[in-house]
Amino acid sequence: MDLKNALLDVRQMSEADRLTVAAGIPSTDLMENAGKAVAREIGQRWSQRRVTVLCGTGGNGGDGFVAARHLSEAGWAVRLALLGTVDQLSGAACHHAGQWRGMVEPLTCAALDGAELVVDALFGAGLDRALEGSSLAVLTAADRRGIPIVAIDVPSGVMGDTGGALGAVAAVLTVTFLRKKPGHLLLPGRRLCGEVVVADIGTPASVLEQVAPDIFENGPELWLGELPRAQDDGNKYNRGHALISGGYPMTGATRMAARAAARAGAGLTTIAVPQVALPIYAAALTSVMVRPLMVTEQFGSLLEDRRLTALLIGPGAGVGDETRGRALAMLATGRPTLLDADALTSFQENPASLDRAITGPCVLTPHEGEFSRLFDPRGDKLTRSRVAARRSGAIIVLKGSDTVIAAPDGRAIINANAPSTLATAGAGDVLSGIILGLLAQGMEPFLAAAAAVWMHGAAATVFGPGLIAEDLPDLLPGVFRHLDNLKQRGCQAADARSLQQDRRCGTAQGARKHYACDGAKEA
Repeated sequence: MDLKNALLDVRQMSEADRLTVAAGIPSTDLMENAGKAVAREIGQRWSQRRVTVLCGTGGNGGDGFVAARHLSEAGWAVRLALLGTVDQLSGAACHHAGQWRGMVEPLTCAALDGAELVVDALFGAGLDRALEGSSLAVLTAADRRGIPIVAIDVPSGVMGDTGGALGAVAAVLTVTFLRKKPGHLLLPGRRLCGEVVVADIGTPASVLEQVAPDIFENGPELWLGELPRAQDDGNKYNRGHALISGGYPMTGATRMAARAAARAGAGLTTIAVPQVALPIYAAALTSVMVRPLMVTEQFGSLLEDRRLTALLIGPGAGVGDETRGRALAMLATGRPTLLDADALTSFQENPASLDRAITGPCVLTPHEGEFSRLFDPRGDKLTRSRVAARRSGAIIVLKGSDTVIAAPDGRAIINANAPSTLATAGAGDVLSGIILGLLAQGMEPFLAAAAAVWMHGAAATVFGPGLIAEDLPDLLPGVFRHLDNLKQRGCQAADARSLQQDRRCGTAQGARKHYACDGAKEA
């Protein structure tokens, strides 16, 4: 997978530093480059003002000493406060503390007096305990006074591997190095980091390959080359046939999933529905076929059709034995199968039976409540998702603002482009339909899930405020056009970042300039 999107956990980052030093780059140079990058990013965003740099006695504090020196040499009024004493510093941090020519104050709230900007260089991503004492008091005071905070690596108190926060306060800017960490994307860490800048500090590219990351930030770079495209000599049959088991009396969820599957490119989309529901589905759908089932046994006969290339059950299906039976029948075909919503809850009394039934390509798309009915809900989101994927043998899409896509082999992708407007009824049903449409066309399940999650977020970003789930399928053609243009131009990275920047700014205007979407409406 594309290493530009790689995330490094704390252990991998430490290993990258070790390998860099072993390759002949001194740790003092790495620290110099890191602190200089922090000062540079500050200078690009603020005019000169009074700044207080808060330093710890580890490597993060060493970065802070370097940043303070560069800011001071550039004419900024800099105060430096240290948690501990200078004689506690060692290695590169001790070296750079020796180059600081200003005062070193004790870490107290008095160091904030007159400050117009604070640099948090107290603790890095490896902190595994809650903030306490003067570090907690000073950061809390800075937050309470409304002083903008720039964090080095992560805001102190944010766990780099999990995004957990133990006393951390929000930064407006976080400058990290080499690659982001999972905690920059997972909540609540992502919310506390503010803008995240990844600075190059001179680590050789070969080091990243040696570290062999297996966690990635979602983006087109990961899956664009595998995204299905209609061929000039193609037809509806070789673009795949998606089947959805439709519910009754709740029909809306299934219908939205079906529209999304069709918009995602499935050549044919069929919903199998109870006979009583046929008039409702038939009246609401035109390009989607509706197959009435007179008796339950007909469902098994329908699955014998080898032209069906991907299967979905869950949206609006109802919880119970019938849904569970249909899900098991789908899984038994060995064809790509997606279980969502009611289909997941139907296994809550015996989750192991679902694990045993998953012998082929399978995607499960639970939200947190559904996840807790099938899997161990303890621990951080990334770890829980990976454990669940390994146990079940399925691709797990644990939904939320920080959706995690996990594979049984340990790979994971964290998504960060979902706007808050996706918190609306039916949005998850549309996501299931997008995944289904990609699976039907033969896309590998792990990448299909990641692509669908990203496109789901992109479509919502395009629309902006006022979004309802029914809007999403009709926004997909524009997203596909954008992705096709990226593929042809080979510039997916820059455009993906610009979309995310537009979302951070709280507007959809910039995103719309990338997506000339049919159906996109001005809010």
